[in-house]
Amino acid sequence: MVGDKFKTTADGLAFIDPVSAPGERYFLGLDRSGTPYFVTHQSAGDIDLQEFQSLRTIGANLNDLEIGAAVHALALTQWHEAHQRCAKCGESTHSTFAGAVRECDKCGASHHPRTDPAIIVLVKDDKDRILLGRQKIWPAKRFSTFAGFVEPGESFESCVIREVEEECGGKVSDMKYLGSQPWPFPASIMIAYEAIITNPDSVKADGEEIEEIIWLTREELHTKTLSGDLLLPPIISVARAMINAWYGPSASDELRGGESWRN
Repeated sequence: MVGDKFKTTADGLAFIDPVSAPGERYFLGLDRSGTPYFVTHQSAGDIDLQEFQSLRTIGANLNDLEIGAAVHALALTQWHEAHQRCAKCGESTHSTFAGAVRECDKCGASHHPRTDPAIIVLVKDDKDRILLGRQKIWPAKRFSTFAGFVEPGESFESCVIREVEEECGGKVSDMKYLGSQPWPFPASIMIAYEAIITNPDSVKADGEEIEEIIWLTREELHTKTLSGDLLLPPIISVARAMINAWYGPSASDELRGGESWRN
């Protein structure tokens, strides 16, 4: 890796001998056959990035082994880059335990990779419509599910209730846990829920984080994605997985776009 980008080939990620690869080397794990995998990482500098791509760009085209290695590698390398100094005394740190820990050169404090939990929720009404929102900073026409970081001392369920009310004014009456997904941009894990709200007619975008919201039936979602009037979240995201699961088995054929963040 160089910076936050991966060396790629026409078939996916480039796998090379880690001993000869330049940069810092960190252990990722073993596959089912016992083969070890590492990531080697160096800062971008003046390196030619023509053969390198971001995970957001290539993620939809990777197989299970590649995507698992890539999300681990991206989260780990970004953590190492951001934690060169000790949080206790401010002195320099070094990598140890094959990249699983950074240790302070002065006070000996051990620092471990951080993960920031966030909920992500597919909001529905009693007619089985879904509510999607658009953030101001997103590409034009991009809509997705609602999400937010879990606050200290807050349960996932309380976070779902708070985030839905903050972002659109929705009152959650019921919710169901759906699953989770690592999201190394830079260090999140997304905790996925679907939630029913009791006041679908009175919801509105908060105007700060969420600029626009829209209720959609399956037919409306299909029509808008087909025409390009609405862009869905990337195929690699749990947000897209939740939308596809709600839409039904034909989602992969009928819902267009999402190969990367920009389409």
